[in-house]
Amino acid sequence: MTGTSKTNPLAWTVYTGDLVSHESQNELSRLYAEYEEDSIYGMLKTYLTGPVYPALGNHDTNPEAIDAPHSLPGPLGTQFSWNYDHVAGLWQHEGWLNSTAAEQARLHYGGYSVKNQYGLRVITINTDFWYRSNFLNFINTSNPDVSGSLSFLIQELQAAEDAGERVWIVGHVLTGWDGSNPLPNPTNLFYQIVDRYSPHVIANIFFGHTHEDQQMIYYANNGTNQSLATALTPGWIGPSVTPLNNLNSGFRLYEVDTATFDIFEAYTFYANVSAFPSLPSTQGPTYKFEYSTRATYGPAAKWPADAPLNATFWHAVTEAMEKDAGLVSTFNTLQGKMSVRTPNCTCEACVEAKICYIRSGSVALGRACPQGWGSVQSPYKAKC
Repeated sequence: MTGTSKTNPLAWTVYTGDLVSHESQNELSRLYAEYEEDSIYGMLKTYLTGPVYPALGNHDTNPEAIDAPHSLPGPLGTQFSWNYDHVAGLWQHEGWLNSTAAEQARLHYGGYSVKNQYGLRVITINTDFWYRSNFLNFINTSNPDVSGSLSFLIQELQAAEDAGERVWIVGHVLTGWDGSNPLPNPTNLFYQIVDRYSPHVIANIFFGHTHEDQQMIYYANNGTNQSLATALTPGWIGPSVTPLNNLNSGFRLYEVDTATFDIFEAYTFYANVSAFPSLPSTQGPTYKFEYSTRATYGPAAKWPADAPLNATFWHAVTEAMEKDAGLVSTFNTLQGKMSVRTPNCTCEACVEAKICYIRSGSVALGRACPQGWGSVQSPYKAKC
């Protein structure tokens, strides 16, 4: 989300998906998914100012996590068109997409490209096509873009470059971190696309999926040289309102320069799930300010007050983490949104892993990191 003024506090909202409740498959159906999409998008329209730019998450389909590429023969390739038609119609009805972008969403599995009122181009893609739980992705794995989603992304980025536009890319399933969620081929291609169009076109990339507060950095040359000079674009992995396992609930507010569309501040808010049982039956959770990204990491990174929170900033943060393990411990606590169930990250092995994950925007880079320290939702698989 981005803030502008007291009279219009939210200029626009980025929604990274997964609005359908996380139930077992026997409790889900197509009608249930459509009902949740109707309800949640309607609520977002009611309570938020400015347009909302949603991406589909792996739960926003039925069966969960399954999307079919159009390249499959006959009706197999269009078996999920009901969902893309449905959400495209909703997004157009709410006034978030024009007719052109809505038609793109129908054709590109819920993905679209739209220029907002400030001149920012927002491009969303359906990341189920690199999610390892979508078993249809294991058909023709030698092709990194069976769905054509990345071809669509390239076309839109090239048009943005030709027009001198800046772009935010929005998806759901992240491309790297510890390498446990995505497939290598399509995300490696995505990394190369980011390299080609960063930082002059792509200003920021946003994901969700993990329900945790995390960060990734994309570097030049597939991350083979990770430095201040080669850091290209940040990948923001936003905290979720849904607590899921042993997490608090959270969301983030961004301050954005509407000339460059760089982020200059990110404020994160949380609700303490441990206090929910004591809430009166008529009262919902209360969100409190958790932290300022600049105030938390900027001094240690020796970051100028007038410089954006870009990929170079985040690499400087990781360099500060290498000198001060306490900064990694802070990152780890915030990763779980200050949950009392977040395991400690104080030993050298965990510190090394977290820094490596932040620098890993691809499966290959993430898998090269020490494994077992990726998620705070249960005791770490690795031991100190």
